[in-house]
Amino acid sequence: MKKAGILTFISLITLQLCFAQKEQDSQEDEFTPYELMSEYYVNNFQPFKKKNIYIGLSFSLQDLQQENTTGLLQNVVDGQSLDYNIKFKSGYYISDYTMVGFNFSYEHDKFGGTVFRDPDTLQSNSMTKSFDFTPNIRPSFPITKNERLSFFVETGLTFGYTSALTRNVKKGDEVNTQYTEGFHFRAGISPGITFFAMESFAFEVQLNLIGYDLAVLQQSTNNGPESRRVDQKVDAKIDLLSLNLGLSYYLGSKK
Repeated sequence: MKKAGILTFISLITLQLCFAQKEQDSQEDEFTPYELMSEYYVNNFQPFKKKNIYIGLSFSLQDLQQENTTGLLQNVVDGQSLDYNIKFKSGYYISDYTMVGFNFSYEHDKFGGTVFRDPDTLQSNSMTKSFDFTPNIRPSFPITKNERLSFFVETGLTFGYTSALTRNVKKGDEVNTQYTEGFHFRAGISPGITFFAMESFAFEVQLNLIGYDLAVLQQSTNNGPESRRVDQKVDAKIDLLSLNLGLSYYLGSKK
């Protein structure tokens, strides 16, 4: 009898566990994929927590066709320019919502076409390359409670090298070749928005809003003596053509 009672007790416990598991599975099945993902972001997601690591990539591209365009130094009769910038980013969160980072970027600008510089019409071709290194600090400000959408402000100091080659051909086959190289510095503020599409991966949109530029350049024309030029510029404007689109990954975003 005792043996039969023990078996009965074990059977009842097993049945209760089975029913409980079935009820739990049924409750989980009631959640949609969107609700399950939302629950994950609310309870298991901290992208801007101290000691997290940030890795990013951003890029910008401008392909411009010009015809009869008036400029400050020259008028473009017919020409095309192709400009692009690729930037690799990294960072470490020294505290919640505050990151120190380091960026490396490569920029390439190319133009070819016919221009008018009073009193001459020229066939002009130019190419510019630059490399930049930017230490920065970036605080983030969540816009939504689950932190999937956030606003950030990046403040950085940029040190870089630039080289440029310009070749102008006048009527009568008179050729002028100018080579420029130098170093530049920029202190700037670049706000942006981060949106997490899935888990630790995010899309970023960033805008160069305000900055101070200093460039020290050396130029030579047709292999002649070199000249030195110092350029300074302060810009504070919203230029949609300077938007940088990027992807990023946050190591340690899961609790």
